[in-house]
Amino acid sequence: MQIVVIGAGVIGLSVATELARRGARVTVVDQHVPGAGTSSTSYAWVNANKKEPQAYYDLNLAGMEAHRRLAEATGGGWLNTGGHLEVATDPAHAAELEQRTARLTGHGYAVEQVTAERARQLVPDLLVPLDAGPIVYFPSEAHCYPQLYLAHLLTAAEDLGVQVVSGAQVKAFDFDAGRPVLRLADGTALGCDRVVSCVGRWTGELLAQAEIPLAMETFTRPGDATVGYLAVTSPVPVALSGLLTTSRLNVRPDGAGRLQLQALDLDQTADPRAVPATDSPLAEELLDRLAGVLRHSRAATVSELRVGQRALPSDGLTVAGPVPSRPWLYVVATHSGVTLAPLLGDLVAAEVYDGVVQDLLAEFRPDRLLASGVRHAPAQPPRRPGEQ
Repeated sequence: MQIVVIGAGVIGLSVATELARRGARVTVVDQHVPGAGTSSTSYAWVNANKKEPQAYYDLNLAGMEAHRRLAEATGGGWLNTGGHLEVATDPAHAAELEQRTARLTGHGYAVEQVTAERARQLVPDLLVPLDAGPIVYFPSEAHCYPQLYLAHLLTAAEDLGVQVVSGAQVKAFDFDAGRPVLRLADGTALGCDRVVSCVGRWTGELLAQAEIPLAMETFTRPGDATVGYLAVTSPVPVALSGLLTTSRLNVRPDGAGRLQLQALDLDQTADPRAVPATDSPLAEELLDRLAGVLRHSRAATVSELRVGQRALPSDGLTVAGPVPSRPWLYVVATHSGVTLAPLLGDLVAAEVYDGVVQDLLAEFRPDRLLASGVRHAPAQPPRRPGEQ
């Protein structure tokens, strides 16, 4: 079977390697270079923490397990399994965290409420206010270094004979003797048996070329659900091995002493067309918050400030499945791309190549976003601490 995968991010390359492992002849095409899209601007938190409804929670939980299995089997240095500590310092966050902890405990999720003393053992440089609300530890959560994961995938893909073509923009879908043909911008025609679309936030644009109106959120204004700030600091002597979430700042290691910062309440001005400078008031605000969360971070500077753009189906949930009117076309799009990448690689390959329907994907077929006249409430930005 000859298969073209469109998109060389963490999802596309995961799918491509698993298809090739099963025996498919795979070509990956990307309009840019591997990892240039959402994969390169992700907080990369591997979790099922706030994932609802139940089917979405189950899918993300399986994604966490798939990441860990793959990392253990390959010695993957892309996965940091240092866990996640969450500290509530305002009443709304405290109430929401208590409710969420109870709900996750009921699911059997790995979660425990800890004392301030235990929190400082987990994060030695943590500054915990005396009036801090619940402090909760999620030991099974992790974060990913997407570029290292992509390096692993590219090596595996090359070993399996996958052809990766960069700078190749798909301009049209066509047919020749009943087989789909991709027309590229440079005039190249790629014939195949199946096509798998893994283009993230460009999904709606790509599928429109095949007259398939899949409902995806697109950037329309600063601070909408598709965008958010991410900052990377200079190296600092801070003892932090995993993720840390507080009421005002999310922090995780970014390698070599650098930290990655995220503050969801500041995202209201995020605009990919106007990224603030690394010495802007926004950057200074992030650094001030960091200094209030972790000791020894006062000397940090912001070395990178990005506006991440999310791949977001219109109802906020994953899309994975064939398009009913184009059975040769399989579509994958999800906001939880990093968490789900190894799992979706396996599940999608099983459906596309083996023809084995995967129960975990039953609730996430593209049909729900293709039906004429069906409306969905607009996807919402990630919930800030304390939001229900």
